[in-house]
Amino acid sequence: MDGKGSGLRPSARFRPILTDLRRPVNGSLEVFPREGYTNIPEEEGANFWLKCGCATGPERDTFRRKSTKAGRDSEQGGEMLKSKTFLKKTRAGGVMKIVREHYLRDDIGCGASGCAACGGAHEGPVLELQPLDRASSLCPQPHYLLPDTNVLLHQIDVLEDPAIRNVIVLQTVLQEVRNRSAPVYKRIRDMTNNQEKHFYTFTNEHHRETYVEQLQGENSNDRNDRAIRVAAKWYNEHLKDMSAENQLQVIFITNDRKNKEKAIEEGIPAFTCEEYIKSLTANPELIDRLACLAEEGNEIESGKTIFSEHLPLSKLQQGIKSGTYLQGTFRASRENYLEATVWVHGDDEDNKEIILQGLKNLNRAIHEDIVAVELLPKHQWVAPSSVVLQDEGQNEDDIEKEEERERILKTAVNEKMLKPTGRVVGIIKRNWRPYCGMLSKSDIKESRRHLFTPADKRIPRIRIETRQASTLEGRRIIVAVDGWPRNSRYPNGHFVKNLGEVGDKETETEVLLLEHDVPHQAFSQAVLSFLPKMPWSITEKDMKNREDLRHLCVCSVDPPGCTDIDDALHCRELENGNLEVGVHIADVSHFIRPGNALDQESARRGTTVYLCEKRIDMVPELLSSNLCSLRSNVDRLAFSCIWEMTHNAEILKTRFTKSVINSKASLTYAEAQMRIDSAAMNDNITTSLRGLNKLAKILKKRRIEKGALTLSSPEVRFHMDSETHDPIDLQTKELRETNSMVEEFMLLANISVAKKIHEEFSEHALLRKHPAPPPSNYEILVKAAKSKNLEIKTDTAKALADSLDRADSPIFPYLNTLLRILATRCMMQAVYFCSGMDNDFHHYGLASPIYTHFTSPIRRYADIIVHRLLAVAIGADCTYPELTDKHKLADLCKNLNFRHKMAQYAQRASVAFHTQLFFKSKGIVSEEAYILFVRKNAIVVLIPKYGLEGTVFFEEKDKPKPRLIYDDEIPSLKIEDTVFHVFDKVKVKIMLDSSNLQHQKIRMSLVEPQIPGISVSADTSNMDINEPERKKKKLQK
Repeated sequence: MDGKGSGLRPSARFRPILTDLRRPVNGSLEVFPREGYTNIPEEEGANFWLKCGCATGPERDTFRRKSTKAGRDSEQGGEMLKSKTFLKKTRAGGVMKIVREHYLRDDIGCGASGCAACGGAHEGPVLELQPLDRASSLCPQPHYLLPDTNVLLHQIDVLEDPAIRNVIVLQTVLQEVRNRSAPVYKRIRDMTNNQEKHFYTFTNEHHRETYVEQLQGENSNDRNDRAIRVAAKWYNEHLKDMSAENQLQVIFITNDRKNKEKAIEEGIPAFTCEEYIKSLTANPELIDRLACLAEEGNEIESGKTIFSEHLPLSKLQQGIKSGTYLQGTFRASRENYLEATVWVHGDDEDNKEIILQGLKNLNRAIHEDIVAVELLPKHQWVAPSSVVLQDEGQNEDDIEKEEERERILKTAVNEKMLKPTGRVVGIIKRNWRPYCGMLSKSDIKESRRHLFTPADKRIPRIRIETRQASTLEGRRIIVAVDGWPRNSRYPNGHFVKNLGEVGDKETETEVLLLEHDVPHQAFSQAVLSFLPKMPWSITEKDMKNREDLRHLCVCSVDPPGCTDIDDALHCRELENGNLEVGVHIADVSHFIRPGNALDQESARRGTTVYLCEKRIDMVPELLSSNLCSLRSNVDRLAFSCIWEMTHNAEILKTRFTKSVINSKASLTYAEAQMRIDSAAMNDNITTSLRGLNKLAKILKKRRIEKGALTLSSPEVRFHMDSETHDPIDLQTKELRETNSMVEEFMLLANISVAKKIHEEFSEHALLRKHPAPPPSNYEILVKAAKSKNLEIKTDTAKALADSLDRADSPIFPYLNTLLRILATRCMMQAVYFCSGMDNDFHHYGLASPIYTHFTSPIRRYADIIVHRLLAVAIGADCTYPELTDKHKLADLCKNLNFRHKMAQYAQRASVAFHTQLFFKSKGIVSEEAYILFVRKNAIVVLIPKYGLEGTVFFEEKDKPKPRLIYDDEIPSLKIEDTVFHVFDKVKVKIMLDSSNLQHQKIRMSLVEPQIPGISVSADTSNMDINEPERKKKKLQK
């Protein structure tokens, strides 16, 4: 909090500030009592300067001087309400005397602009003097809104609408929200800091006339409800004097029937949120944004009970403690909407993953919820399904079809394949978020109830009520979930926002960024204020503790079009005959200092996200593409890792230094490769590149001998039209020696830095590890290789690497690539961690005992932290408390791991969308493909030409079902008389399927081998990809 809209003026009176504070409790601070000192109120009262990070530096000193002076006058303006003294046992076994005091004040402003009684002085956003923006049929005169806690918690989407302004947020309400929902609390704080919204925070708990004590026998909820009503009544009386002519009112908004009745009895204008929103005749669209708040026991409509009741939290906690239930994270399947897994937290290896199958066993859990599950008896255990099922039904109460599909899942399987199976008995914590998708308009004319289909296939359809169905049809929208009654096939929700037309590039990009929680708003002025002022140049102060390396022949090698150049290299021969090799990394930490708004925003974003036609920068463009980017022929600040090596790549010395460099060339991989290969070029840059390339080959060979894995992944590159930015060609990325050259030295620098920072900060180093996969992960790889008479050993990374090297076939050259692609799917996710919180540092894929990220600070925040650690380690910078707090570092790593994972998913989604655009313009094509996986009713294939993966289904609606025999042991799928194995070559037809606007997708059909009734003709002339659209238009007519 920055003090804006807090209700406190600079003249506030309170007692001297303390140096020793405890965590806030009930609106005040616990303190170590020292002679002459007492405590001050918590965040929303006098302590807000401390809480918001202003408690350091000159602002803190100024505040202390004001506080001390105010303390001398406190007896006149402030009155101590009460003082509690109690004893508390310390960890060391001693006894500490704790004093808790609560102070009231008479100078807290009401927030109304121009209020004479309050002095008219208010910092930050304030309530407008004439709030005439809302035309309410219930309250036609000017008014402010004062919502209670549940309205803020559940109707936040309505409150965020631009039409809702001039809202009073009480301290009582804000504290309750903060305790119950951190995301909602943040959204409220964003609104109170938005000057256009005019949301005002009133510190009623420290105002002499609005504070209320808890009565004997009164619970905290009833006390808080009373405090809110007292504040609402005070506001209406207070504003009478100011607005006698305007009749300015404060409207109390609550969905609690009893609280509303009491407010009306006390003379307070009060309405439910629904009543008030429906009264805004100029904004009828707001009604759609109202959350539906039917509780589990009070379903919206009567009907057949589908799901069992969720147990209360108290029973769940008892059951988890006794071992009756297990707690874990619910992970829905992308391929089968009737199946999910629960990853159990902190349980033994055998029960790490629990299978859930069938709607009733899923019991209304939604992806990422924390759930309690009950294990079923062993005779009811099942194997993970290989059936691909998508929820395509329109009838939301048709359960019979689901039950039929569930029977398909439970086919006879080998007993070894059975996994622990369970059912959801309760929800520990809901992790719902706003979901992007499309409206499936009801077939019933004039119906207001429709189904929403999320873009994420792991999320169930959501039932919403809207009057805008015709307007929203064919558009991407955002919907929030409100609840899931026991008698409803789908959860209930409400409309939040219209994003734009389906298929529009801007709209679809916005969807994938929102769906993967990628922060992509423009950088705020607070962030931009910490950027260097232009024109910028290196000063004498910048050169302090920095080595001048501008004389070296440094160059960068990057993909074409790269503007955020993180790294540059050099190689030269020394007088003693050895080689000096340097990796020079952009010194981003010089520009981003710890704790300021720029640093906080970079930490929140965590990583730059690269989409097909744009990138979402982690840091502002002035840094990413200019001042930090190691562009050629300009002086740039760098952090250098320099080795002295023999010609056989044996490292003799390693040193680190802050530096200033001047890159002599910014090359692409192709340009660097051309220089290395050209016999006609022998300049300093080319000589340096050849030296680097030679050493890189030795380093790579040595790494592989130690057991480093060489895996494969089909990556694609789009060639965009220069004017429309539509993809006009799709190719797999070509890798050259220079790609490997740069990679080897980046790996070497990261390992060298990891060793250094761990030596200096054994408990606080930010490192990166890659856990070894469990043996079960390799089953699909081992079985696939066995089907081609090959043996893959997975005991160690070295054994796996050697097996993959031997797995060659002279008649099937692409087999080795397919095996490496499959091996990549078996790997665990590499993660950041704090060295003091983990004992396992090993990086499995690189076969390195220690590793970190140092080489990309422009696009990864982890590297900025590593730079700071390294700078302290070599005496080039000072440390700060958060840098050596392993718990804060562990929390940071958690966010960085999440952001990194979401960035990967967003990038894949961008590739998928642009692939659709490509085939939309290209039409139908036939290409060779290889089978990666076989399912019970489909095969998953890879098309090498496009690096494209897709599913060929063998069961379609309105067609006779073929005879399918699935064998998981081999694995294989027999269709009529044709057997498909993993890695078999097939031919498929590729087209864009637009029949389902909710999920337009690349559709693949089998061409070869020819199977009657299954395969399609290679001739594309008789296929009409628009036929589904014509059918749809005919139905609409």
